[in-house]
Amino acid sequence: MADEVVLAAVAGHFGRDVARTLVKLEGVVGAARAAGAHLLVLPDATIGGYVDDLVDPAPAGEGALPPAVDLDGPEVARVAELAGDVVVCFGISERAGIDAQGRPIRCNTAVCVHRGAVLGVHRKVHLPLGESRAYRAGDRFCAFDTPVGRIGMLVDFDKTFPESARTLALDGAEVLACLSAWPASATERADRIRLDRQARLFDLYDAARAAENQVWLVSSNQTGVQGGLRFLGQAKVVDPAGEVVARTWTQGGMAVAPARVAEGVARARRRVHHLRDRVLSAYDCDRPFPDHDDEGAVP
Repeated sequence: MADEVVLAAVAGHFGRDVARTLVKLEGVVGAARAAGAHLLVLPDATIGGYVDDLVDPAPAGEGALPPAVDLDGPEVARVAELAGDVVVCFGISERAGIDAQGRPIRCNTAVCVHRGAVLGVHRKVHLPLGESRAYRAGDRFCAFDTPVGRIGMLVDFDKTFPESARTLALDGAEVLACLSAWPASATERADRIRLDRQARLFDLYDAARAAENQVWLVSSNQTGVQGGLRFLGQAKVVDPAGEVVARTWTQGGMAVAPARVAEGVARARRRVHHLRDRVLSAYDCDRPFPDHDDEGAVP
């Protein structure tokens, strides 16, 4: 592995037209390669787009949902072919089986490919609001080795939970690829998208997950509109100190930054090492969420 690699994250609109997306990806991957990128992180739902609504994702039934894609199907194979020498992470609505009514069971899935092969797969674990009506949740976080270092993947809402990124860091991840279709707030709309409450949270989580685990974080996001959702953009690269070293803001584009991956992680952990300095005896993460209506509960 080269001492220095280039990390790139895309903010862009990827909708329902799969054939059009595959053509578009030729240009996107080509632009990343021209920029010297070794890792390219594309948004959640790159192939087929995201759901139209988070509360009721399928008001008109199956036809309202993103097209289901097989992991071993032609769409994933095409992106793997386009990737060539670049490590590419992208999102699909994975066909994970068939239900009793003959309808596809979907997972919101991130796939990592390189030189025509699949290196890693992550199925989104945390499903907000009504998303569980469209997708089946994944059940684990696992890192995997790539030419740019050991990577762990998160899909949008996963990064809201510190345990997700921490699990990947403990599994040796040096880079977190965060693929998002993260929309603006539906209840507290701002005149400028950069001032939106969800935009602030999106940036906060990116910086916090990198800094608390002392890893690189490469964060992509959708832009534009899908159904009733307006996406935030704000793709970025964050270093292991939690500093944003490249970003796109709200417009479509590509955030690109050079990185000495292992060296950067080692430097951040040289004196204060968050993973090493944990006090496991003080943590009890297996407790259920407290029900304050119970007798004796703390008010």
